[in-house]
Amino acid sequence: MHVGNLRTALYAYLIAKHEGGDFLLRIEDTDQERFVEGALEIIYRTLEHAGLKHDEGPDIDKGYGPYVQSERQAQGIYLEYAKKLIEKGEAYYCFCDKERLESLKQEIAGKEIVVYDKHCLHLSKEEVQAKLDAGVPYVIRQNVPNEGTTKFEDDIYGTIEVPNAELDDMILIKSDGFPTYNFANVVDDHLMGITHVVRGNEYLSSAPKYNRLYEAFGWEIPVYVHCPLITDENHKKLSKRSGHSSYEDLLDQGFLSEAIVNYVALLGWCPSDNREIFSLEELVEAFDYHHMSKSPAVFDINKLKWMNGEYIKAMDSDKFYEMALPYMKQAITRDVDFHKIAEMVKTRIEIFPDIPALIDFFEEVPEYDASMYTHKKMKTTQETSLAVLKEVLPLLEAHEDYSNDALYELLVNFAKERGYKNGYVMWPIRTAMSGKQMTPAGATEIMEILGHDETISRMKAAIAKLEQA
Repeated sequence: MHVGNLRTALYAYLIAKHEGGDFLLRIEDTDQERFVEGALEIIYRTLEHAGLKHDEGPDIDKGYGPYVQSERQAQGIYLEYAKKLIEKGEAYYCFCDKERLESLKQEIAGKEIVVYDKHCLHLSKEEVQAKLDAGVPYVIRQNVPNEGTTKFEDDIYGTIEVPNAELDDMILIKSDGFPTYNFANVVDDHLMGITHVVRGNEYLSSAPKYNRLYEAFGWEIPVYVHCPLITDENHKKLSKRSGHSSYEDLLDQGFLSEAIVNYVALLGWCPSDNREIFSLEELVEAFDYHHMSKSPAVFDINKLKWMNGEYIKAMDSDKFYEMALPYMKQAITRDVDFHKIAEMVKTRIEIFPDIPALIDFFEEVPEYDASMYTHKKMKTTQETSLAVLKEVLPLLEAHEDYSNDALYELLVNFAKERGYKNGYVMWPIRTAMSGKQMTPAGATEIMEILGHDETISRMKAAIAKLEQA
């Protein structure tokens, strides 16, 4: 499910729940050419995983079913209502073939678009019936007047007025008997008692046509809530190539569902107190769609990573360990205390795939340059580091208690006796243990996990490296 689809579903859910209403799941599959095998399972799985539990839907019929539009089409619902519009003069049969429609193409804003000329509107009832009896393929079109204007109200964008001349006679029933998305939704929203229609602002241009249909039927027009566009960091529409356009992409990249939902809620909506971290329950309580923005929302992957990191920090330790273990085992095959390593990294990662690169040195020391032992702040050089390591080695060889506290006490006392600052001793030892500038823990915490034998082995290897430098 695309991030934009997820946000629309989330906003619909939050509006419904904030007002004590019902959140409905309707499967809109009238465009059979675009039907994707397995898409329905993805919709169910994503909504459930994200915590957006629907009150009604294909699996929970509360008297307004079927909730799948192809099943409703099979019952003849849409054709029945289209014929009612024909009787009112608000729609008509169109028998124009492909060649004639091609001849009506005009270039508008750089695109070739068919602007229908109402040719079939002028057919007599007898001519229409004769063509129907002869089995001539047809569509049913909405009859929009060429003059005047159509207004509609959007709770975000306000009053919008569109000249009727700009509204094409859109198709309501296609030649395959299926309704168009626009027509099916108007009919179903009315029949299902939908009060609020939440969708992306790319549908703003279609709203006047919807209103004309509602008015033609004499139905109450629902509240429109159009969500702003979501763009990437370069202000371009999100695409699958960006790698973070779908909910499942983000899960695969190690993001938590709760963090994704929280972040997506803020793509176009801002609470009055500018708070950023919300549980789903807290979002329901706080969400006021009148605070939605008209401006495009930027999907900032780095902001999402920060938010995900905050969720990880607040996570229960046992749950974190369970989720982190597969990533730790990617990097470490030796027998180590994974619980202690999990404690080290919990506050230092933003997404779970950060873990392997942070701890891979526990498996083996990577290749590194001896210049790493030189640290201005610690006032260490390669020469001083070599001297410290040689002095400390026999102490560590003789030491039996490799707990963090005991090792720390040993090295701090050593530094005090020699008149060294702690960092002067700890820096070269940590470098010898990890071969890295940055580690998730200090020297003695690392040594505790490595144990006596591995610590001594790494100390000797570091001494040899420095002697050869």
